[in-house]
Amino acid sequence: MRRSIKIISSVIAGLIAMTGLAGTARAGTPGRIGDYHGQRLAWSACGGGYECAKLRVPLDYSKPGGKQIKISMVRLRATGKKIGSVVLNFGGPGMSGVDALKADKSIMSASIRQRFDVVSFDPRGVGGSSPVRCLNTLGLDAYFAADMTPDTRQEAEQATQWVKRFAKSCEANSGKQLLRHVGTGEAARDMDVMRAALGEARLTYLGWSYGTYLGARYADLFPTRIRAMVLDGAENPSQTGAEFSRSQQTGFRVATESFLRDCFKRADCPFKKHTVAAAMKRLEALYKRADRAPLRNTYDGRQVSEAVVRTGVMVALYSQSDWPYLRQALAAAFKGDGTVLLRFADVYNGRRPDGTYSNQLEALMAVNCVDHPESACPYWPVKGTRFTKKVRAKGSPPIVVVGTTRDPATPYALAKALAAQLSKGVLLTNDADGHTAYHGGPSCLERQIDRYLITAAAPRPGACTAKA
Repeated sequence: MRRSIKIISSVIAGLIAMTGLAGTARAGTPGRIGDYHGQRLAWSACGGGYECAKLRVPLDYSKPGGKQIKISMVRLRATGKKIGSVVLNFGGPGMSGVDALKADKSIMSASIRQRFDVVSFDPRGVGGSSPVRCLNTLGLDAYFAADMTPDTRQEAEQATQWVKRFAKSCEANSGKQLLRHVGTGEAARDMDVMRAALGEARLTYLGWSYGTYLGARYADLFPTRIRAMVLDGAENPSQTGAEFSRSQQTGFRVATESFLRDCFKRADCPFKKHTVAAAMKRLEALYKRADRAPLRNTYDGRQVSEAVVRTGVMVALYSQSDWPYLRQALAAAFKGDGTVLLRFADVYNGRRPDGTYSNQLEALMAVNCVDHPESACPYWPVKGTRFTKKVRAKGSPPIVVVGTTRDPATPYALAKALAAQLSKGVLLTNDADGHTAYHGGPSCLERQIDRYLITAAAPRPGACTAKA
C-alpha cells in the first residue's frame, strides 16, 4: 500500500509510546452527468473545526440515471483570504482521506491553510463512501498472518485457498455491482464532480503515493480542468501491476540498505556484524525463523508469523523518524519477541486498538484488481479494465511531480518516468529517505510546492536535500 507517511508515522508514535448503495435515481435527482456537477454540498460541523458533507455520484458513469453512491468529504476552512480549495488524496488505494485529514491538520503548511479550504475525501469503496467489505475481524487476523511466501507445495495450496476465500468473501459481502465500479478511472470522474460542487472552475490538487496515480488518471481525462497539481511519491501509469511490484522490491531493498547503514552508526543497533550483506542475511534468518515458528507476542493472542514480521519491518521503512523504533523492534525480535513488529503491522493493515479493522486492505485489493486485472487477481469475482499507458495530459498547465531518492514504496525512477511522459511535467527531487516529501514543513522543497499551489506558477526542476 502506498500512502502518506506523515499519517503512518503519527499513528506509530502513539502506539509505541457503513453504508451501502443508494437507491436508483428518483424524480428530481440527476439523470445526466452534467446534473451531478450542479449539486450544492451541505456542509455541517463534524468536530475539531472540521466540516463534512456527502457528494452524490453515479455508481456507473455509463448509466448516470441508475444507482448512486455518496462520497464522504471533509474540509478545513481557509484561515485567511481564500483563493480556492485544494483537494488532497493521501494514497492507498484504500486510505480514508476523511480520517487522515482529521488526524493531522498540520499536513498542510500555515501558508496553504491561510489561502485555501483544505478538502479531502474517501474515494468510492473506502471508509464512508460505500465501503468494500470482505472478511470479518477474525478472518482478517488470520489472513494477515497467512504465509504468502510459500516454500512447499502444501504452503502454496494454503496461500491459494486464502486468496480464493478473500475474493469470495468480497463478493458475498460487497456484491459484484459495487466491486465492478471502484476503479481509479471512476474515482477520477468523482473528483471532477467534486471540483464542480466546490465551485472551482479548475482543480487544485495534491496527491501522495497512489494519489499520484489518481491524479494522473484525472489529468488524462480532464487536462484543461487543472489549475495546479502536485504528484508526490509518483507512480508510473505505464507500468503493469507486475512491473510496479518489481519496482517496489527494488525500492524496499534500497531503503533497507539505507536503514542498515544508518543503524551501524547507532549505539542501539541490534546487528552484531556491521556490513550490509551480513545484516541482510540476519534479517532473512529472522523471516525464516518466524516462518518455522511464530514469534511470541505480549500484546494479545495473535501469532507473529513471517508475514507479520515482514510487514512490520516494511512499514517502519516508510519514514526515517521511525527507524529508532525499528531498531528496538528488531532487537526484541531477535530475542523471540515480535510484539512491536505486530503493532507496526497493525498500523499498516488498518487494525484499530479495539481489534476492529478499517476497510483499507479490502479497498486496496478491490481497486487494484479492477485497475490491474493482469496482476495477482485470478479469482476476483469481476473483470477489471486494464489501464497501462503513458499519460500525456496534453493541454494541461505545468504539473509538478515529486520523487524521493530513497523512497521504498514509490521509487524515484517512477517519478522521473511520470514527469517525462507528461506534456508539461516538472520534476522536483527530494534527496532523502522515506516515502513522499511534502509533510507540511518548512523545507526547501515544501516551500517550492507551497508557492506553486498558491500562484500556479511552476517551479524550476531541481533537487532539495532533506534538511534544506
